[in-house]
Amino acid sequence: FGDLCWKQPTIAAVTDILKNPAYTGAFVYGRSRQRPSATPGRPASKTPVPFGDWRIVVPGKYPAYISWEAFAKIQAMLSDNRADYQRLRGRGIPRDGAALLHGITWCGECGHKMMVRYKGGSQYVCNHLSREFQVPECQCLRAAPIDAAVAQSFLAAVTPAEIEAWSLARKAERHATETLRRAEAQQIERLRYAAALAERQFHRVDPDNRLVAAELERRWEAALLNLRRAEDDLARRAAASGDDARPISPRLRAKIVALGQRLPEIWTDPATRRSHRKALLRCLIDKVVLRRCARDQAAVRIVWRGGATTELTVPMPVTRLSALSRWAEMETRVLELVQAGSHDEEIARTLTAEGYRSPRRETGVLINTVRRIRRYHGLKAVPSQTRWPAVPGCLTVTQTVDRLRLPRKWLSEQLRHGVLQTVREASGRYLIPDTNEALDAIQSLRAGIIHHLDLREHRHD
Repeated sequence: FGDLCWKQPTIAAVTDILKNPAYTGAFVYGRSRQRPSATPGRPASKTPVPFGDWRIVVPGKYPAYISWEAFAKIQAMLSDNRADYQRLRGRGIPRDGAALLHGITWCGECGHKMMVRYKGGSQYVCNHLSREFQVPECQCLRAAPIDAAVAQSFLAAVTPAEIEAWSLARKAERHATETLRRAEAQQIERLRYAAALAERQFHRVDPDNRLVAAELERRWEAALLNLRRAEDDLARRAAASGDDARPISPRLRAKIVALGQRLPEIWTDPATRRSHRKALLRCLIDKVVLRRCARDQAAVRIVWRGGATTELTVPMPVTRLSALSRWAEMETRVLELVQAGSHDEEIARTLTAEGYRSPRRETGVLINTVRRIRRYHGLKAVPSQTRWPAVPGCLTVTQTVDRLRLPRKWLSEQLRHGVLQTVREASGRYLIPDTNEALDAIQSLRAGIIHHLDLREHRHD
């Protein structure tokens, strides 16, 4: 056969090896077909035949390196890895781009697969109709908020509680399937009895009674046909269910639960590549359907492996306040809080707690947003305590001096030398009880009636 010559592997050579059925020990004929050329005078072109449509397959002709089942899985992986969306409609291999749902997003408006655009930030774009008919793009959605929402749903789906609920649902489904199969088996037994009864009646009839014999023969054939159909339906449903009816072993279930507990840590680990995160998503998610339901919202439908779906509404960043769905409500609420005496920082915190948000943000209201609304309506800002917040029932040194009309220097010296003792915060601020007893005691200290005052326990000497 010649000398063995080692060469540098190429993508084409490796692909030919992976696609060659001879490594399974099978003889195959009809992997390609001749297609006549549309141009006269040109030779016919050779086109590959899809896997599964080969004309002749004879297994066991050569020594096998791998099984036919493994070869079929490899062909499915190669077909799925191709990014020829328009022709194959495949998901494509997980790549290392920033878009987490690359290859599994579909447009909720026209039903076509969405592409990824990285210019100007990651975006999911439906441009199929634009390329085909030169019409505007169907929709364009920012990828970051959608990716975050889908990832959160994915991590929530693999928690131990969700896995336990899924296990119970699978158990109930298996029980219902077994009940249905028992009912179908009983129906087949009844049909077999009916066919056997029709056969006995036909054999017992007098051949001279031709009309009766013909009717009994017709009944026998109808009973056999019903039995054949019922058996075929049962076999087809059993083949379609396949391995789904098999329960998960306790050992495998324990591994799944342990992985679900560690998955959030693995997901947030900087060492985890984007392609690995995409591969993890595709283990459970079949596709994600996107549709812009409002200028600042996107409707997201996650289709899980097995057919279950999850509906989400994801807030999308916008460029103007007027593009927000709750813009009028937020404006009215800001005016109410300003008139109630709240300052801008407090209004921003209140609006954030009530679920409002600023443009270009997914959650939270910025102080600048509150300030813009207030200034637009010509309202002045309410002064706020910027250094320390007020403490109910207590006075600061400045407030005590203003209340009792005392020299600030004297009160500060009494506090510094320990003559006047009171509560002191970690920030260094002194807090004096706002009570008549405490204020009268400070006046007595100033008049020299007492020489030491401890307001922590309301004692004075």
